[in-house]
Amino acid sequence: MKFYADLPARRFGQVLADLGVLGWVVLWVLAGRAVHAATLNLAEPGRALQGAGTGFQDRMNGAGDQVDDLPLLDDRVATPFREAAGAGQDIESAGRDLVTAVGRLATVLGVVTALVPILIVGVTWLALRSRFVRQATAAQRLIDADADLDLFALRAMAHQPMTRIAAISPDPAGAWRRRDPDVVHRLALLELRASGLRPPRPTPALAETDPPAPPASRQRGWTP
Repeated sequence: MKFYADLPARRFGQVLADLGVLGWVVLWVLAGRAVHAATLNLAEPGRALQGAGTGFQDRMNGAGDQVDDLPLLDDRVATPFREAAGAGQDIESAGRDLVTAVGRLATVLGVVTALVPILIVGVTWLALRSRFVRQATAAQRLIDADADLDLFALRAMAHQPMTRIAAISPDPAGAWRRRDPDVVHRLALLELRASGLRPPRPTPALAETDPPAPPASRQRGWTP
């Protein structure tokens, strides 16, 4: 798998983009945590209500226990206090439910605050990076398998802007059919640069090798 371009400028841009996405994720995670903490502060009235209900229940039960020890009264005086303690239990339960609801709301708001911006940028970044990785990996296999650049020259004529192709040759298709080495190389280089790849090392062309020496008879101008 090829994750980064060969060209230094494009590779530097890709690294900066990856670091930028990472920083974006960290930023919104911190923002989500801040929203979560701020929302939890809304649960303070619920905690106060829960504490008030618990305290009221304890005082009523304590008062009921004290009057219950009085002689000749049995439970006739203690019962109203214990019934009032039930109201304190209801207040405590209401406060506890409020705290639970605020906690759930804080979790939802924190997750949504962090997740939505991360998904918007992350999905776009992932689509672009995966597209580059697929194309660059496939192109690199072709380069490694065969140094012939005809395929990349053909792709350049199909994908690159016409202004760039016209700057290379007034008749790029004809030059490609004639296997013009200069035009083919420049077209292929245009496509490879768009993919972030370097061209393969040039191989010695047959035209650059010394041609075989003609027979000695032809060198002397002799004809049979």
